Amino acid sequence: MSDEKWFNQEVDQVIEKLKTNETEGLSQSDIKTLQDKWGKNELPEAEKTPEWKKFIRHFHDVLIYILMVAALITIILGHFVDTIVIMIVVIINALIGYIQENRAEKALESIRDMLSLEAVVIRDNERKEIASEDIVPGDLILLKAGDKIPADLRLIKTNNLNVEESPLTGESTSVEKSTDTLPEDTVLGDQTNMAFSGTSITSGTGRGIVIRTGEHTEIGKINTSMSEIETVQTPLLKQTAQFGKMVSIAIVGLAILLFIFGFIFHDYELGELLLSTISLTVAAIPEGLPAILSIILAIGVQELAGRNAIMRTLPSVETLGAVNVICSDKTGTLTRNEMTVQAIVLSDRELKVTGTGYQPDGQILEQDEEVDVEKAPVLKQFLTSVLSINDTELRKNDSGEWGISGEPTEGCLVTLAEKSNHKIARLPIISKIPFDSSYKYMAGLVEENHKKIIYVKGAPDRLFEMAGLEEGSAERDYWEKKVIDRSKQGERVIASAYKEVDSSVEEIDHADVEQGLTMLGMAGIMDPPREEAIDAVRECKRAGIRVKMITGDHKETAVAIAKEMKITDHDEVIEGRELDKMDQQELQDVVSEVDVFARTSPENKLKLVKALQANEQVIAMTGDGVNDAPALKRADIGVAMGIKGTEVAKEASKMVLVDDNFRTIVNAVREGRRVYDNLKKTILFILPTNGAEAFLVMSALLLGLQMPMTPVQILYVNMITAITVSFALAFEKLEVGTMDRPPRRTNARLLSNYYIFRIVLVSLLVGLPIMLMNSYMLANPDVYTMAEVNTVTLQAIVFSQLFHMFNVRNERRFAFNKDFFTNKVAFIVSGILIVVQLAITYIPFFHSVLGLSPIGAQYWLFPILLGIAVFIIVECEKYITNKVLKVNQVD
Repeated sequence: MSDEKWFNQEVDQVIEKLKTNETEGLSQSDIKTLQDKWGKNELPEAEKTPEWKKFIRHFHDVLIYILMVAALITIILGHFVDTIVIMIVVIINALIGYIQENRAEKALESIRDMLSLEAVVIRDNERKEIASEDIVPGDLILLKAGDKIPADLRLIKTNNLNVEESPLTGESTSVEKSTDTLPEDTVLGDQTNMAFSGTSITSGTGRGIVIRTGEHTEIGKINTSMSEIETVQTPLLKQTAQFGKMVSIAIVGLAILLFIFGFIFHDYELGELLLSTISLTVAAIPEGLPAILSIILAIGVQELAGRNAIMRTLPSVETLGAVNVICSDKTGTLTRNEMTVQAIVLSDRELKVTGTGYQPDGQILEQDEEVDVEKAPVLKQFLTSVLSINDTELRKNDSGEWGISGEPTEGCLVTLAEKSNHKIARLPIISKIPFDSSYKYMAGLVEENHKKIIYVKGAPDRLFEMAGLEEGSAERDYWEKKVIDRSKQGERVIASAYKEVDSSVEEIDHADVEQGLTMLGMAGIMDPPREEAIDAVRECKRAGIRVKMITGDHKETAVAIAKEMKITDHDEVIEGRELDKMDQQELQDVVSEVDVFARTSPENKLKLVKALQANEQVIAMTGDGVNDAPALKRADIGVAMGIKGTEVAKEASKMVLVDDNFRTIVNAVREGRRVYDNLKKTILFILPTNGAEAFLVMSALLLGLQMPMTPVQILYVNMITAITVSFALAFEKLEVGTMDRPPRRTNARLLSNYYIFRIVLVSLLVGLPIMLMNSYMLANPDVYTMAEVNTVTLQAIVFSQLFHMFNVRNERRFAFNKDFFTNKVAFIVSGILIVVQLAITYIPFFHSVLGLSPIGAQYWLFPILLGIAVFIIVECEKYITNKVLKVNQVD
């Protein structure tokens, strides 16, 4: 039944198929059978993942598995301190991941909250108020202004019925409903004989027959697609997963080879050899990397929150830096979702209206000069007519924002009157003819200056006939040309006319206005682009990001807005009905070429996002309506509007714009690029530590020497450098020119060839001198104890990394530049690290736990000199690489 095209069927056919009655409704005896067949009119709840499962998931990592095996071996060998330390590291990483995990999915609950709680039905010819969950297909529903529609209905009777469908379609203008049968290919936004669950009635009354309930409704389909959509893995998670597998294979393979080598060529005891192999494993694994990545991403989240962008997931922060296509809804995102009069056309001139939205700030201008309404009687009468024949009120809420109660189109006409430089009076209505689509106008009888006047407002073509403007006449041609001109600007045109009547008239009907009207003028109305959004689109293009408009609005309006915002410079627009006929390859081709899509359904939006992703694009999808939710969830970055966005859209998204400002997206992209660059700097900083430690352990195994560091000492170095020194890199500023380059490629490696070179270089710069120092100290056991060897080795690695951090702060430029002192955190953590290193060396509890010993001042000379040497050599390498050889550091 959910696949039936009810809008394409006559009312009699619908009644017959559903076995109901258009006056008496269903029989109570049929309700139980229908409820058993179709179930409750509610949305199914998704099964929730237990909290313990969410926690356990964070142990699912190849590198963590290797550490857990290492911990198991240390238990067998009786090295319980090593076991405890290794497991603490594993649990800390899992805890950080769990704490920072995505918020629980609430999107389905938000959709459920949109459903009506009660409904008025007719059953057995009796009017009843029942819980909406008890509604069944075939029920006859009574509708009135203010009601929330409880299920999908085929309308069988309407009386000036207007429905606000923006939660479902995303469009701000209320839809006038009728009962007329529609063509088979009518898209969702044009199904005027249907009323959809979750939408609201703004005016009028009507009756409808329930044709779909629960998960079969349009909103139910969105619910189903939300629960079925798999979220796309972020680029960083893909890269780190690939990196983890690569490192794991290398570590395990190397450990096995060295174990075999040590067993055959050296006389290590089995337990000692196993412990040495574990040391190599622990040394090579960057244990602190997951923790510091989470911390850097969390800092990025805090930064964005201060810039009006709330991130709902940590990895999404860096994904912003990879976005190369933004798919934006039009209404409320690129535009204000507030209808605005842009122009007034009178018989002898055309006037411009400034200001946007319902806020009554702006002017009526002619050639950039404000028009004095008192000196323009026709304009004053036009403003009086559109204000008086109007049921909408303009109001200011507690937070100082302007809004309306009533129809958006009517509301903007009230705002227009308020922009006059003289007060326009709203005249009392003596008698009125309400608007109806069958005659396309509304009229009101007023008394003005002791005269009775009928003001009429409605569709231009209808008023032209009522004013007696003949086809082909100069006056008719003038007005029709102006209608075409305004329509090309994406504007909807409302006309106004008047007629003087005898002072004795107290009531009016259609016969009074069928002829004898005099045209006053017309208003060109549109939902205007946000001014800041136009600048944001320009900045997106400069940053190599393509903006695409995907809207439920008509194509003429869509292309006019898109051109004004410089999203496109041509007229090519694809409609939803065209997308429905395309296969996957055709969709992929179209999304590469076309930038504007109109009259789209929720399924269209989702298909477009999938097609772009199939073309290996990283997508940000913006939106605010329920109709956007599936695409928001599927997109790499779903961006919801915080003020006007529905809760469904917010919960389906990964980012919420607090200020509904498209410019905030550009700021977020900038922050995403900064975060990703700093993540790469962190990796460039951390991995040489692991490389140097692994080099030392391998050298000892190959040369048959004692291990220079124990597993506990190696874990300490890995964690302390990650959580202190590398923490400073999270606060590095955006490097110059970052927003002038295109987004990084989706297949870009986490470690470029240059990064691998730098990691190997620094690993050897640190590891080789320490190995030589170790060899010397171990050759003189009478002078140096093993604890002293371990202490000097540990301090040399830490201090060389401390100096290396200042190399890494800027990838390409000299370390000592104008921004050297801007990152105060770098100097704070450096001071903290030095204090910690002194504490573990000289406080008995700490040096006994780590197996270190207090050392004399002369022993500190080697770590400090090594750090300075590493800093100088790497700065020289940066200069040669960037200035002399001009090596590409990305590939």
